[in-house]
Amino acid sequence: MYNKINTEDIFNFNSILGIEYVSQEPDHLTACATDQTEDLMFLPEVVLQPGTANQIAEILSYCNQRMLPVTPRGAGTGLSGGALPVFGGVVIDMKRFNRILEIDKRNFQVTTQPGVITQILQSEVAKEGLFYPPDPASKGSCFIGGNVSENSGGPRAVKYGVVKDYVLNLEVVLPTGEIISTGANVLKNATGYNLTQLMVGSEGTLGIITKLVLKLIPAVKYNITLLVPFFSAVEACQAVNDILLEGIVPSALEFMERDAVAWAMHYTDQKAIDLPDGIGAHLLIEVDGNEMDSLYRQAEEITDVLKNYRTGEVLLADNNHQKEMLWALRRKVGEAVKSNSIYKEEDTVVPRAKLPELLQFIKSLGADYGFQSVCYGHAGDGNLHVNIIKGAMSDHDWNHKLKEALKILFRKVVELGGTISGEHGIGLVQKEFMEIAFKAKEIEIMRQIKNIFDPNGILNPGKIF
Repeated sequence: MYNKINTEDIFNFNSILGIEYVSQEPDHLTACATDQTEDLMFLPEVVLQPGTANQIAEILSYCNQRMLPVTPRGAGTGLSGGALPVFGGVVIDMKRFNRILEIDKRNFQVTTQPGVITQILQSEVAKEGLFYPPDPASKGSCFIGGNVSENSGGPRAVKYGVVKDYVLNLEVVLPTGEIISTGANVLKNATGYNLTQLMVGSEGTLGIITKLVLKLIPAVKYNITLLVPFFSAVEACQAVNDILLEGIVPSALEFMERDAVAWAMHYTDQKAIDLPDGIGAHLLIEVDGNEMDSLYRQAEEITDVLKNYRTGEVLLADNNHQKEMLWALRRKVGEAVKSNSIYKEEDTVVPRAKLPELLQFIKSLGADYGFQSVCYGHAGDGNLHVNIIKGAMSDHDWNHKLKEALKILFRKVVELGGTISGEHGIGLVQKEFMEIAFKAKEIEIMRQIKNIFDPNGILNPGKIF
């Protein structure tokens, strides 16, 4: 249904952007053909680098008339294939949208373009005594616009929430070329349908975000980090809810299986911690606030809860270097697993109290189907990343039998009250499982929404549905 790019199209793109921002160079096409999702590759026909919302509007209006598929791309750190140009066509590279436009300290807001790296945005607002909490593992390279498109979370979601909790207003270019504002720069808004939250997590299928207004909160002064080894991975999951039931709300509560820790230390070539025999998993726990005495009391309360479990020696990180080393270990787990073997990463999420049951089910399923799994994730909000390792599995079993196992896993997740993606999105690789998470009518409503925004289906086609 889509047309191929021809010389006239290139001429028109050159007239909109200037020749220096229109590329068909093989290296540039290849760079935009992959992301961090497994080993998938789809070459675009041309890469465009606009610098203004009006330029994007002109491009989309033209492509909509010509039936040219368009894929928006941020930093390429996605894990569901959401930025892959599966039908070729045009990639819109958002790297030039890289400016923080205003930090409004009085109103606790930041206005930014979508191509700003998340960690840079966090650092800049911190200079003003402000805090933007969502911090995905790739925060040092991912773009804030991509975080909004995927509704990213990260370790601090347990206390502070995810990206959707901080988006106040968006400037968006629609697939038909119109530029809209989705809301208002206010904390409360009961005016019409909530288009802002509709765009959050829409994975670049409804429009291209060109400007964001984000809510900020006051920065906290201190934090304490604990690393707790458990002899049983299931008990580590059980302890998560017990900590929260005591009225303690950590700023992070992360789960890492033994292999996740061991592989991350090998990958980084750093022996950050001792890993005695028999240890099955760790919880990485952080509490934060403005009074150290209060934080030490919370740490003591947490260790009191943990006396009910079989744990090893609790490590209290008492300096910034040690804290950074522990967090670097956690953030490198995904890369370590990827470097170790061919793998598939599933992004399951269940009600927090169901985590132990989910972990046990995954291990049982692996035994039945012959795969190894390495699990880690944001246990404080029930989000478990399940890395399925190919290892000794035959190519046939990996390509065919594993799909059966994934369907069984996702049905179990839904049965437990959860869903098939907590923060990575559906994108390309999870769309075949959507019928497990939703009824036919619910998917039909989503398709109708997509059709209203994108009647010709040109924007990020082949994703979600």
